[in-house]
Amino acid sequence: MKKSIIAFLFLFTNIYTMTAQEDPYLWLEEVDGKKALDFVEKENKATLDVLTNQSEYQDIYTKSLAVLNDTDKIAYPGVFGDYIYNFWQDSEHVRGIWRRTTKKSYYTKNPVWETLLDIDALSKQDNIKWVYKGAQGLYPKYDRFLVSLSNGGGDAVEVKEFDAVTKKFIPNGFSLPESKNSVSYFDANTLIVGTDFGEGSMTSSGYPRVVKLWKRGTKLSEAKTIFEGDVADVSDNGYLIRDGEKSYLFIGKGETFYTSKSFVMVNDKLVKLDIPDDANFSAILNNQAIINLKSDWTVNGKTFRQGSAISLNFTSLLKGEKDLQLIYEPDAYSSISEISSTKNFLLLNILNNVKSELYSYSYTDGTWKRAKTNAPEYGTIEIVATDEFSDDYYFNYQNFLTPTSLFSANAKNNTVQKVKSLSAYFDGSKYKVEQFKMKSKDGEMIPYFVIAGKNIKYDGNNPTLLNAYGGFEVSEQPFYSGVIGQAWLDKGGVFVLANIRGGGEFGPKWHQAGLKEKRQNIYNDFHGIAEDLIAKKITSSKHLGIMGGSNGGLLMGVAFTQRPDLYNAVVCQVPLLDMKRYNKLLAGASWMGEYGDPDTSDWDFIKKYSPYQNVNKDTKYPEVFFMTSTRDDRVHPGHARKMAAKMIDMGNKIYYYENTEGGHGGSSTNEQRAKFYALYYSYLWKKLKV
Repeated sequence: MKKSIIAFLFLFTNIYTMTAQEDPYLWLEEVDGKKALDFVEKENKATLDVLTNQSEYQDIYTKSLAVLNDTDKIAYPGVFGDYIYNFWQDSEHVRGIWRRTTKKSYYTKNPVWETLLDIDALSKQDNIKWVYKGAQGLYPKYDRFLVSLSNGGGDAVEVKEFDAVTKKFIPNGFSLPESKNSVSYFDANTLIVGTDFGEGSMTSSGYPRVVKLWKRGTKLSEAKTIFEGDVADVSDNGYLIRDGEKSYLFIGKGETFYTSKSFVMVNDKLVKLDIPDDANFSAILNNQAIINLKSDWTVNGKTFRQGSAISLNFTSLLKGEKDLQLIYEPDAYSSISEISSTKNFLLLNILNNVKSELYSYSYTDGTWKRAKTNAPEYGTIEIVATDEFSDDYYFNYQNFLTPTSLFSANAKNNTVQKVKSLSAYFDGSKYKVEQFKMKSKDGEMIPYFVIAGKNIKYDGNNPTLLNAYGGFEVSEQPFYSGVIGQAWLDKGGVFVLANIRGGGEFGPKWHQAGLKEKRQNIYNDFHGIAEDLIAKKITSSKHLGIMGGSNGGLLMGVAFTQRPDLYNAVVCQVPLLDMKRYNKLLAGASWMGEYGDPDTSDWDFIKKYSPYQNVNKDTKYPEVFFMTSTRDDRVHPGHARKMAAKMIDMGNKIYYYENTEGGHGGSSTNEQRAKFYALYYSYLWKKLKV
């Protein structure tokens, strides 16, 4: 989910090292600057004038909105105590309602929902475009919640305490002003809070570095400091982890995006856990601390392999002792996608050759015993919710052609029951799914999925959309999309999902193969899949389009600047593009663990692919469609704005659209989402149809 002004005073080369002072488009980094917004308004109008008048636009918009507003779609559960909670948006609830129902009612065909908070009514009352960003409840009764609300959809939120009995915000209850807050209940009258406490309290990435305990009835300024991290940290936060009736106060010192130090409060003192900094601490179950390793770890002469799930006796760990057991060790084709837990069972979602398998584990007689869950195969499973008071849980299943279904399960009995399925928004029987592998430049085999009509002609003329992400250990897995089915497949398009390196499809090694100086591997994988599609005559460069957002937007920028000959359409959503300045813009500094630090010698390898520095006036580029959001406070809209302006001044035709709200997701309402889909696919059909 995915921009002249003045002519340049100098010539560009492919690897021109531009300093901030030499950048004539810095004014576009002023998010709400008048000149910048004038540019946005002008380019938005130019794009809308063309794309909204395409013959496909209205049909795609109408059908996409119908999918998004379908009142028969799945109401995904959040389990808090005796109730199932859900956030819902449709045509009547544009900004949404936060609601709940009983567990018994949830399983009926038409659950009786009780509205707790109407975001549309609240927005009207406050004259603010509120976007709901979640709620954290007070254990064990869950009669109070900390509700997070964003003004326009950004990551920064206001936090207000809500009474689920009276269905009102609590007068003089806990309240935090807008910030990238980290907050949760410690007990009924105490919060664990990280926020903007004033000068020096935030990291260089814009997240809290100070953790405090805040007592009810006192001022925030009087909260007790229990931890201070470093300004160079990405983010430091405090939180509770429960093991049955026991609870532990943890501190996470997030030093980079992928490394952190974990501390536990014991007798009012912080004890550092002696575990690898790059390991993920997932849960405590029956006094077993569950750890997911990102690198090999040798303990007491035994090596536990990268990607494994292990457990340690937690009370022993607090004493500095290590009593380890192996839970799961992946092979070359598998990885751990998710780790979760019910009251008594551990849940592991395993990705095996980019297809999900779900297992439950019990810890009895000092060993872990595994049972496979009878879940559907050959698709993607996601653990949606667990119940801390029982062994019930919910998971989602989908693949490219099968409508998404929600299942309830019980880990103790190992039972599975379908709760709800999406409507079939398109006829999946007309299509086939194939998984191919392509040899990348360095010899690594890279898989990808192709979804096409069963009667496809291999003549190179099929409009084809290639999608990928390639970063942050995010796995790209099969998914069901009524929008893609109706707007793309049913109109004759081919859809391709690439599992390039940088993701987590095959564990930490797959991700680490694209980090920092190895990043070109990711881009070579992507180019190679494009070439493979052309070699198989599935498509040709004339009919090949690509789409990606955020880090995937960076991928799009690299793709069309490195290989403009391969692609005829590019949808570049909420992208990073100026990799010289990315670490100075909003949350950019937090990603230096992924990309490197451009203010050091790392620039030597970053500058070779940074799209903003590598676009040049002597190359013919495809007509790129840039999309961003004014209210994106994660990836700065200046990336897309500056790249668009630069390309326009070089004489390139581009499309640009910037939503005035929506945050990093680009949109806040279903109408806005449908508009984006209609713009994207109208653009793609304009460029790629035969």
